[in-house]
Amino acid sequence: MRDPYEVLGVTKSASHAEIKKAYRHLAKKYHPDHNKNDPKAASRLAEINAAYEIVGDEDKKVKFDRGEIGADGKPRFAGFEGFGGGPGGFGGFAKGGGSGPGGSRFDFGQGFDAADILSDLFGGAARRGAGPGGGAARRGGDVVATARVALETAVRGGSARVVMPSGRTLDVSIPAGVEDGQQIRLRGLGQAGPVGAEPGDALVTVRIAPHPHFRVEGRDLRLDLPVTLYEATLGARVPVPTLTGTVELAVPPGSNGGRVLRLRGKGLPAADSKPAGDLYVSLKVMLPEALDADFEALMKKWRDGKPYDPRKGL
Repeated sequence: MRDPYEVLGVTKSASHAEIKKAYRHLAKKYHPDHNKNDPKAASRLAEINAAYEIVGDEDKKVKFDRGEIGADGKPRFAGFEGFGGGPGGFGGFAKGGGSGPGGSRFDFGQGFDAADILSDLFGGAARRGAGPGGGAARRGGDVVATARVALETAVRGGSARVVMPSGRTLDVSIPAGVEDGQQIRLRGLGQAGPVGAEPGDALVTVRIAPHPHFRVEGRDLRLDLPVTLYEATLGARVPVPTLTGTVELAVPPGSNGGRVLRLRGKGLPAADSKPAGDLYVSLKVMLPEALDADFEALMKKWRDGKPYDPRKGL
């Protein structure tokens, strides 16, 4: 995975506001709705989202800058210098930091198992399930990895490039309607087993990358919808973006900011016998960008003639 600063086009010294601004610009630029003829737009957006998930989070940014986590968000441990990391090296290791004088640095991924090191050092006798007496061989160990996908890929299906703990890169098929946190099992793509035994499996956890507008909660989605003061006061029918296109939402008269309205079936689509989720829309009342004299006069008239206290319950 590329350096997140490079992906977002910002420097390491960029402020949180600058990083957020760069992310929003790129997310809009590479959004699949604006790049329908570019099949690479979705994967580019996923890379942008993954980068922002690291340096857009202040805690993760500090850890990344210190070298405590990698660009994929996984912990990185320095040490074990001088060990080679080429083919035939220790199973379950992911090479990090390059090679050269002073040795290579390795990340201990979630697929790391000390038994694999002993197996490589002692000819397989220490591998799990194969004791000194040559007992029955067991299958190889499972390994885990994470596939970060754009929301559009989770909805429509597609593929995601995944780096396994061994450093191997796979293109994993993502089924339509997959949920955040759902696990995909890839048979036979885990750690190699002893001679004559089956290899383990690869367990890939799908993580839906942050979206510029929608927030994912299970199969439901949440959206903050800006409305005008007069739409909230008088009621209106306003356009709302959904995963399947724009629909009209009825805003009841007298709606306060923060009021939540539900659009049934407009969340993640039905999949694996699970019904479609809903879209929850939170109203966000916005004042005009420029406040003119007439507007200010109207507000003063209300303040002086019909005051009210919205905080009396606090």
